[in-house]
Amino acid sequence: MSELTKKILIADDEPHMLRVTELSLKKGGFDILCAHNGREAVNLASQAKPDLVVLDVVMPELDGFAALKELKSNPATVAIPVIMLTSRGHAVAREEAASSGAELYLTKPFSPSQLLAAAKRVMGVP
Repeated sequence: MSELTKKILIADDEPHMLRVTELSLKKGGFDILCAHNGREAVNLASQAKPDLVVLDVVMPELDGFAALKELKSNPATVAIPVIMLTSRGHAVAREEAASSGAELYLTKPFSPSQLLAAAKRVMGVP
C-alpha cells in the first residue's frame, strides 16, 4: 500500500450491499475496510483512522445514526468525513444526518459511479 492510498471504511449489514459498495470504491484505487454493523464500524474507525467512512443507516447493534454520533463525539475520529447510505430518503433522516455531522446522504439504490464521485469529492481527491 502506498502512503498516498486513501482508506475507506464501509459499514453495511447486508453482504450484497457491502460487496457492491466495496467494488464501487475499489475502482477508485482506495483501500477498503469492511464492518458488518455500527459497533464494529466505530471500533475499526478508531483503530484504523480511515480517510472516509461510508455508513448504512439500518444496521444491528448500533444503527448508522448512532455510529455517526459516536464517531463525531470521539476526538480520534471527529475529523473523518462520513457518507450515509440508506434506503430511507425522508427529509427528516437527511436533516438528522446533516445535523449529526454527515458530509453526504445518498439513497439506495445508488449508481456505483455516483458513489465513487461522491467519495472522491468528500476526500478532496481528483
